Amino acid sequence: MAMANGHIRTYYNGTWHDGDVAVMNAADHGIWQGTSIFDGARRFDGRTPDLLSHCTRANRSARAMMLAPTMTPENMVDLVCEGLKGFDADAAIYIRPMYWAIDGNATLVAPDMDKTGFSLCLEEIAMPPASATATLTRTRFRRPVLEDAVCNTKAGCLYPNNARMMMEARSKGFLNALVADALGNVAETATSNIFMVRDGAVFTPVPNGTFLAGITRSRIMHLLQEDGVEVHEAILSFDDFHAADEVFMTGNFSKVTPVTGFDDTSYQVGPIATRARELYWDWAATTWTLV
Repeated sequence: MAMANGHIRTYYNGTWHDGDVAVMNAADHGIWQGTSIFDGARRFDGRTPDLLSHCTRANRSARAMMLAPTMTPENMVDLVCEGLKGFDADAAIYIRPMYWAIDGNATLVAPDMDKTGFSLCLEEIAMPPASATATLTRTRFRRPVLEDAVCNTKAGCLYPNNARMMMEARSKGFLNALVADALGNVAETATSNIFMVRDGAVFTPVPNGTFLAGITRSRIMHLLQEDGVEVHEAILSFDDFHAADEVFMTGNFSKVTPVTGFDDTSYQVGPIATRARELYWDWAATTWTLV
């Protein structure tokens, strides 16, 4: 989702570099056989909510991709704080730790776990405005299952499928796609987790191994529950979303985005989505120190 619209700093081979530095070679296993993972965190309003959780998930993703992490999550956090010193204090930054396989066994197709590349990319990308909304449509593409794809990792090789969903949605005049799992139930959107509201209660698809139950998703669920809102993980159909009172997306890139339409169904920006965003911003401001 990143857009090259600002300053970039890259950590690679023990050194910070200004700009978008080349970090992979043509024969790296990660480029010709797709063994790469990344994670994404954010600095906004001078704070980095859940940064350690994102770095921890990066290592978990690496192991799921048969890669051996070379950095501890705490090391990554320290590097991020060091790298952020090269940006203006009020700049919004997209934070991407990345691993990839360097060597591999051509016969087995498997990566050499002892040869893992690491890079950290900090990119200045503005947060969407508080007034940002989205529209959704259905797509013919679905989320894969663990038996045929590495759904338990934030893997680069999963994203071409996301791109197909997005391009189909944009061709139909919508911003994003509401995506089914292998059984035809709603999983998430092409780029984020999804929530719906009915009669004051919040519902989100139950994690079933076809999509990552995101860190921001979990944070929003917890904050809403603390605020007295009922939150349920459930099997949800497309009809459930057509019948919803309001719908909103959550994800690291934009945090909380209300949905104003799903195909021919329209929604208002509702009080629960508005409250979710307020709760998140208040939590970030009171829990995380300035970086």
